[in-house]
Amino acid sequence: MIDAVGNPQSLLLLGGTSEIGLAVAARFAAARPGLRVVLAARPSSRLDAAVATLRRLGCDVATVPFDARAPRSHPETIDKAFADGDIDVSVVAFGVLGDQEKAWTDLDAALELAEVNYTAALSVGVLLGRRLAEQGHGSLVALSSVAGERARRSNFVYGSTKAGMDAFYSGLTEALRPSGVHVAVVRPGFVHTRMTEGLKPAPLSVTPEQVADVIVDAVRRRREVVWAPAPLRFLMSALRHVPRPIFRRLPI
Repeated sequence: MIDAVGNPQSLLLLGGTSEIGLAVAARFAAARPGLRVVLAARPSSRLDAAVATLRRLGCDVATVPFDARAPRSHPETIDKAFADGDIDVSVVAFGVLGDQEKAWTDLDAALELAEVNYTAALSVGVLLGRRLAEQGHGSLVALSSVAGERARRSNFVYGSTKAGMDAFYSGLTEALRPSGVHVAVVRPGFVHTRMTEGLKPAPLSVTPEQVADVIVDAVRRRREVVWAPAPLRFLMSALRHVPRPIFRRLPI
């Protein structure tokens, strides 16, 4: 159970090598010695390194296999993740950015974005929603993106997948509310990670650790929609209302 000050005993990270997700685990581990962490990811040297890092922080770490593009395997992944007991906080932290110009001209590239960012996120959301409703407590954190708030020429395929994912988890927030389960939709802007390496940083860019601080605060305060950083809320609100003829002239 999450204690009175918002610290969980257990954490599931779907996207077990996510830099943001691992930063969240480190934040909670600092406040809760012996935190039980389940990392769901494909086997890799990065996963091994993540396990080693969290164990050095005092975490009790287990791994379960997870392939975002194999949704029929997701029930088994979730079953294994919950095999040792309830999960207090689940973080959906996987995704791909891809080549945005290729994504709207190459079918395989477009399908990869859709299958990972939307279909897989929906798949695990359905499974986690059922599990968390059954246990009657817990927080589910979904890493969305400001790219889903209004389609832009520069990344509209990626943005469309995040818009669908965002809508699903926003609805899941209401569906799970009667069961006592908290859902947080997190909308980061540009985050300095492996995924964005080599890209020109956007204004108000943040680090994984800064996004982790926002997520931890959202869990502790049971906030349902948050931006990282917070001022993006006002910037995106303004951009959503810019008339299309003007919007298409903006350098975004």
